[in-house]
Amino acid sequence: MTDTAVAPPTVREVVAALDARYPRAWAEQWDRVGPVLGDFDRPVRTVLCVVDCVPETVEEAVEAGADLIVAHHPLLLKGVSSVAPDTFKGRIVHRLIKADVALYVAHTNADVANPGVSDALAARLGLVLTRPLVPSEDGRGIGRVGELAEPLTLAELTAFVADQLPSTAAGVRAAGDPDRVIRTLAVSGGSGDSFLRDAAAAGADAYLCADLRHHPASEHLAAGGPALLDVAHWASERPWLDEVADWLRTQLGVTALVSDLDTDPWTVHSLSREPSASSAKENHP
Repeated sequence: MTDTAVAPPTVREVVAALDARYPRAWAEQWDRVGPVLGDFDRPVRTVLCVVDCVPETVEEAVEAGADLIVAHHPLLLKGVSSVAPDTFKGRIVHRLIKADVALYVAHTNADVANPGVSDALAARLGLVLTRPLVPSEDGRGIGRVGELAEPLTLAELTAFVADQLPSTAAGVRAAGDPDRVIRTLAVSGGSGDSFLRDAAAAGADAYLCADLRHHPASEHLAAGGPALLDVAHWASERPWLDEVADWLRTQLGVTALVSDLDTDPWTVHSLSREPSASSAKENHP
């Protein structure tokens, strides 16, 4: 009887497929994407998709028997002079090599892809009629702008986003009139305050991203820009893992797992027990 079992793809073949979907040439010049380490001839049966390659997700990969990690954030973004095992990144490199787990990164090249990081975020929020926030070639570009399934006030949209995205200690915060009606929403996975003007130019009623800073947000709102929603960086990019994992299963026939380990650095969130000055003034005229 002939054995018709299909051999699993090698690391080299998975890298080639990922490179075709997320060409390295699409990445920003400062970015570091593509294969990081691993034996190119090793068969790949199981892949773990993560936002961050950190000790916790590496151990998750080892325990799952993964042959490859596909990460969004680069492990070696900035140059290093050593990967000695007594350094943070060195420990990760040594652990991966000893466990024979390869590592591949798709970062800004996945951000501008279609489908890419912001498409997955837009889909998680149910946006329709989407278009790039900052267009590039062939329908690609940073961010997405789309229509909500139904109009929501900013307060309602903030609660909706908190329900749809993975829960984090940081949660979701918004800036603007809570009663403002939002129909068109711009989104960008990850840090996004460099695209505030683009969100305004796109005619969005609100703009959602991560890592918004005080002064750019304040000046944006003062200039009449869209309302803002600030979400945890990890939570904004986590939806992409589901999409790329499904693609790996369908295209390459591998077992593709998704890490739900919350790697957002903010782990505690508390609200003041004392009323704010404005609330105190309203309650005690």
